[in-house]
Amino acid sequence: MANLLEVKNLKKYFSTPRGMLHAVDNVTFNIEKGKTLGVVGESGCGKSTLGKTLMRLHEPTDGQVLFKGDDIANMPIKQFKQKYRANIQMIFQDPYASLDPRKSVLELIEEPIRVHNRSYTKAEIKSHAEEMMEFVGLAKRLSNSYPHELDGGRRQRIGIARALSLNPEFIVCDEPVSALDVSIQAQILNLLQDLQEDKGLTYMFITHDMSVVKHISDDIAVMYLGQMVEKCPAEEIFKDTIHPYSQALLSAIPIPDVHASHDRMIMKGELTSPIDPKPCCRFAARCPYATDECRAKEPALREMRPGHFVACHQAEKFM
Repeated sequence: MANLLEVKNLKKYFSTPRGMLHAVDNVTFNIEKGKTLGVVGESGCGKSTLGKTLMRLHEPTDGQVLFKGDDIANMPIKQFKQKYRANIQMIFQDPYASLDPRKSVLELIEEPIRVHNRSYTKAEIKSHAEEMMEFVGLAKRLSNSYPHELDGGRRQRIGIARALSLNPEFIVCDEPVSALDVSIQAQILNLLQDLQEDKGLTYMFITHDMSVVKHISDDIAVMYLGQMVEKCPAEEIFKDTIHPYSQALLSAIPIPDVHASHDRMIMKGELTSPIDPKPCCRFAARCPYATDECRAKEPALREMRPGHFVACHQAEKFM
């Protein structure tokens, strides 16, 4: 299947009083049309910044983002908004903070339709918004309700309806269930999968929850301090992961059996600073297998098996 999105050597740096913060550093991957790429890693590893950079909410420092063959990272922002904004949408982590508290449910869903479809009449906009409400499971009686009157699950459904209202092809899901109760999480995840099947949507699903990403993803990418350290099919990373950091993440997943043996990989040492980092493996300071080469040279992302990419000098030892 053809790639809908190709990201090549994408970088996003922020200037700080201490130097340049390398939030996203030389990230490369692709997502096939109709598939889901799960992006996981610790808080602060650059997952959300990556998603916002793809959306041009952050302007990229360098690199390419090819959407259907067009480099949307380097085209003028006005051209991007006119040509691709409706096709690329985002579901935010906090459903309350991302919604205007002064607007009703119906007004919130109507807003993007009104902005991007100026030829629509008021009646057409309202009809389409009500259709989106029904599509994501929001009762029509909630049309005049406000975000503070609803629970987290319903607020997140508003965010999903807003994203879907423009019939996008690609959606960045930035931890869309992390603020919800477990039972509501399952409802939202099932809704996203149903929508993907019905509309052929392509997702980048950002999360720090390995159980969630296993449930929804076709491929999984692991990030550490702004870099992608491993990318492979979802089922493979849980059965035969290679990178030591990925192994540590998987070992932290709780097992619901008090009698089961569970070997945890405890990471020790200080985090490498993401501000003007030295050209070395950024995980070396916490990796129990690090060598002098790891501390002196940055590893390249290599294909160790078909479709399985790893950035580690010692990768052959873990296969």
